[in-house]
Amino acid sequence: MTQNDKTKMLVVLVAINTINFFDRQVLGAVAEPIRKEFGLSDVQLGWLGTAFTLLYAMVGLPLGRMTDRLNRVRILGIGLFVWSALTATSGLARNFWQLFAMRLGVGVGEAACAPAATSLIGDCFPAHQRAKALSVFMLGLPLGIALSYAISGSVAHAYGWRAAFYVAGIPGILLAVATWFLREPGRGTTETHAIGQQQRPGSPYWLVLSTPTMIWLVLSGVLHNFNMYAIGSFLAPYLMRFHETDIRTAGNISMAVYGLSGIPGLLLGGFLGDALMKRRADGRMLLGGVAILIAVPLTFFALRIPAGDLLGFALLMGTGCGVMYVYYSAVYPTIHDVIEPSLRGTAVALYFLAMYVIGASFGPVGTGFLSDYFTKQAASAAGIIEFTPKLLEPFRAEGLRSAMMIIPVLVAATSAVLFAGSRTVAKDREKLQRWMQESVAK
Repeated sequence: MTQNDKTKMLVVLVAINTINFFDRQVLGAVAEPIRKEFGLSDVQLGWLGTAFTLLYAMVGLPLGRMTDRLNRVRILGIGLFVWSALTATSGLARNFWQLFAMRLGVGVGEAACAPAATSLIGDCFPAHQRAKALSVFMLGLPLGIALSYAISGSVAHAYGWRAAFYVAGIPGILLAVATWFLREPGRGTTETHAIGQQQRPGSPYWLVLSTPTMIWLVLSGVLHNFNMYAIGSFLAPYLMRFHETDIRTAGNISMAVYGLSGIPGLLLGGFLGDALMKRRADGRMLLGGVAILIAVPLTFFALRIPAGDLLGFALLMGTGCGVMYVYYSAVYPTIHDVIEPSLRGTAVALYFLAMYVIGASFGPVGTGFLSDYFTKQAASAAGIIEFTPKLLEPFRAEGLRSAMMIIPVLVAATSAVLFAGSRTVAKDREKLQRWMQESVAK
């Protein structure tokens, strides 16, 4: 591929990833008006966030194998069209179950994005450039989230929450057309030892999971995604309940705290990750572990900020979320470092299966469950006996605040897992390079 082809590929993939996270975050941006219109508990609100992840993870596994065998660009384009159309039709839902079904469908389409896109980037950029390239690709995450909060919150404020879904679906449908003009790169052509479609003997799934570093990466993904989806689902509701903002203000603050803060985190993480990788094989994982560790006190004290101090909350939580984004710059390139090109789609799909089924699925639902529990505890302490939605409403702010304290605890656990994983990277990377060298020699 020419440099122009690579640049065009990366630009389009960033745009697709931006739409990817824009569409999945719409629900979090307009969660409060949906909860009130349908009369939902926080557990039910959490289930709407989890609906997306259920089929996303399950369908991702066969799609990951398809990306290792078929045209990745075509798979990506079809998936983009499907999830964008279903995002738009989510605005037609008239009850909880209809919206739940629509979000399931969005997950099916979006499952094509990560395995196909990261595999394409791996075959466009050599190992010493991948952290920067994948960091640029992952800019779609904070950009998509930021735009979703800002646009969806403003649209919902002016026209209602349904209009936010209609607006979200349009760009993806148009962008799906652009994928047909992308050129599919050859597999393995950027490796030091060009092995093409060759694969180590054995089951592809066992080969991935028998790599020790991958086990640590999977475990870190479970913990990290629990936190990120808990924040994504309940940040705007937290601002509206505890800090008493309106939906537009909550959207704008969430845009900065959970969205825009990720841009410097990803860019700095990509630059430092590639620089450290040249010095030591475990450099990226150590960087991720340190960054996540820094986020522990930041997220803890952000949630201890008293009601009304929006600036203090935004600075602490925004900085905490920003350093948490370094995770992606550390982990995604590491998968490419320890897995051969012909298995990377499968590896990403397995990683995402665990990350979403266990992590992202339990993040919204688990936090919602804890929120309902602490809400009832607060109501009971105030002498409330009958737990009706109307009587519980005044206690939902403190209930959600208590529930979100689980986030800094699991952030600390994520950091510990990344440090543990850094101890196996060098050996796994050396083993893969030795096999590729021997394969080319034969």
